[in-house]
Amino acid sequence: MSTHSNTSDVESATGTSWQPRLALLVAATFFMEFLDGTVLTTAIPSIALDFNVAAADVNITMTAYLVTVAMGIPLSSWLAERLGARTVFCLAIAVFTVASLLCAVSQDLTMLTLSRVAQGAGGAMMVPVGTLVVLRGTPKPELLRATAYLVWPGLLAPVLAPMVGGALTTFLSWHWIFIINVPLGIAAFIAALRLVPKTQPDGERRLDWFGLLLTTLGVGAVVVGLETLGGNAPGLLAAVVVSAGVLSLAAAVWWMTKAKVPLFNLRVFGTRTFRATSTGGFIYRLTISSVPFLLPLMFQDGFGWDPLKAGVMVAAVFVGNIGIKPATTPIIRRFGFKPVLVFSSLASAVTFALCAFLTAQTPEPVIFALLLLSGAFRSIGFSAYASVQYADIVPEQLPSANAISATLVQLAAGAGIAVGALFLRLFEAAHIVGLDGVGAYKGAFLAMAVLMLVSTVDSLGLHRSAGAEVSGR
Repeated sequence: MSTHSNTSDVESATGTSWQPRLALLVAATFFMEFLDGTVLTTAIPSIALDFNVAAADVNITMTAYLVTVAMGIPLSSWLAERLGARTVFCLAIAVFTVASLLCAVSQDLTMLTLSRVAQGAGGAMMVPVGTLVVLRGTPKPELLRATAYLVWPGLLAPVLAPMVGGALTTFLSWHWIFIINVPLGIAAFIAALRLVPKTQPDGERRLDWFGLLLTTLGVGAVVVGLETLGGNAPGLLAAVVVSAGVLSLAAAVWWMTKAKVPLFNLRVFGTRTFRATSTGGFIYRLTISSVPFLLPLMFQDGFGWDPLKAGVMVAAVFVGNIGIKPATTPIIRRFGFKPVLVFSSLASAVTFALCAFLTAQTPEPVIFALLLLSGAFRSIGFSAYASVQYADIVPEQLPSANAISATLVQLAAGAGIAVGALFLRLFEAAHIVGLDGVGAYKGAFLAMAVLMLVSTVDSLGLHRSAGAEVSGR
């Protein structure tokens, strides 16, 4: 195999016992990376005022960060093999921390944007390499517990980001959004030196330069196109950029099936439980990612609520995520992956459909309860997909599976916002679901509910014993 680990590396990894503290450390670094992807949203007016630029121009700092993270993930897999996962993970934390400080002291938009690029480079290494460190040291029967730690950043960060950014900007200044990362990063770096096991790097590991070029260009183009498509003025250019990215990724796949030493071992897609992450799992993450985007808009634009009230209501999703988390592993062990994936996607589709019937007159406790359930189902599905994707992956395929999965997660998050925005515009233009202020949101939520059912159908195609080694069922 072209993406194999050093033999001694694999042997040492398989002999390592489950380490909750290591998983918690990695989850904490992920939370910093995920949070910084969207936390600037509420600080944009303050940054624009300080730099004397238009608020719309500040969006470049968010796009630059997200694009750098997405484009850097494919290279991180090779770096972890060549230099050692421990070295790369510690380096990633250091780069992210220093870049955060540079963001905080930026004097103009150019410096802030460049610092965000550096921050994204650190984040790109933290995401897949940190996961790889945990997965290599976790026996299959303990994989459910490990992924339970790793899943929560992706669930909570998008919901908490507006509140965290708003609080820091209001009571301190936007600079503190980045300053707070410095002590956290230093603590994480020290902990990583103590907790992350050393592995023997493969100094002879070759890099598939052409595969890397096609992959990074493709991922970058897709993310930029989706960001443009999700903006206020999408057009033909966005569609062209996304199409070019998809073609580049298709060319990368073709190249890696022919290359002697490909960037990724694409045979991982021969494993049905892993392939589920690029089919039903991708659709699931896409639709789920649209909710933190659609709900605040509907509450403010459609219901006339103020941002604080909308933010507090959306926090119900966060409460559902946290509340159900201790039960996700027992649920999967009791029923198995297939029934849980089918149920979580079907139940999520129902909550999306019910959101379409909310109005400004709906009692607020009813809205809160619905979003609470939506958050719970969201948490169950995320945990199940995060665990089942590695259930049948052999150790030598783990680096490729991990990097591919991390890339798909980034693309799904961007696609969720873009697709949600696209549905809004389509229903606004067509007036299909009514002329009132929430008509377009009703259509968007119903469309997302139908899209979620695609994930349900895909999960029905799994074998009833899928991931049995992990679930223990």
